[in-house]
Amino acid sequence: MIRAPATAKINLALVVGPPRPDGKHELATVYQRVALADRVAVEPSDALRVVGFAADTIVRRALQSLAAEAGTEPAWRVRLTKRIPLAAGLGGGSSDAATALRLANGTLADPLPADRLHALAATIGADVPFFLANGPQLGVADGAELAPLELPQDFAVLLLIPNGTAKVSTAAVYQAFDARWGADGFDERRRGLLDALQRVRQAEDLALLPRNDLASSEHSARLEELGAFRADVTGAGPAVYGLFLDTGRAREAARALRSTGRGIVTTACWYG
Repeated sequence: MIRAPATAKINLALVVGPPRPDGKHELATVYQRVALADRVAVEPSDALRVVGFAADTIVRRALQSLAAEAGTEPAWRVRLTKRIPLAAGLGGGSSDAATALRLANGTLADPLPADRLHALAATIGADVPFFLANGPQLGVADGAELAPLELPQDFAVLLLIPNGTAKVSTAAVYQAFDARWGADGFDERRRGLLDALQRVRQAEDLALLPRNDLASSEHSARLEELGAFRADVTGAGPAVYGLFLDTGRAREAARALRSTGRGIVTTACWYG
């Protein structure tokens, strides 16, 4: 059995544009891994089994697609150990799927090359290819087209899952975005993101990046009051992140927010 961590992600920026012909939205986003991780273990088996998380569908679908692409039967046993909060905007399911794809692909007699595995991952979810890459990435088109970014990694992250919040479906979040004509000015906002990325030299410069177009939270301001140099919603939420210069300040903020929600202190990381 081969094992690997499946890290969470945050979106350091998420600029959203109009719907594309395929029904997805044009966007530009900055993906950043954090050290909070699920664990994925894969071994060859006589059939496809996913254990440890009964609600899984994405890992099973990813491995069925891998087998079809490779011209073989889906015959792996996968064990998931979940640590990433569910449906929070942290990409746990996508990360699990990408990690399972990578591990299962390595068991094949003729593994798919990286470009074919990336293309297959993109059919599973727009952010799944990110979890096959190392380091922060700029995601464009629907988020699946990636370009590596050299960004500082010397910061701590406080993930806040606010009490009493249930994730609205991603489709509903995008519908609300369209209803308020959120795509207006997309080209200008995208240029603003690209310009801001050019000015990032140290961790605090990440505060220059534009805020999330899809979702906002009152907790972002509170995190900044508690010392975060950057705070925003990740993905479609409801998780909110705060970036801190050291883990001590992040832990202090987590303690201050105990009545507000679940706080998880972690760090930026380069690979899974």
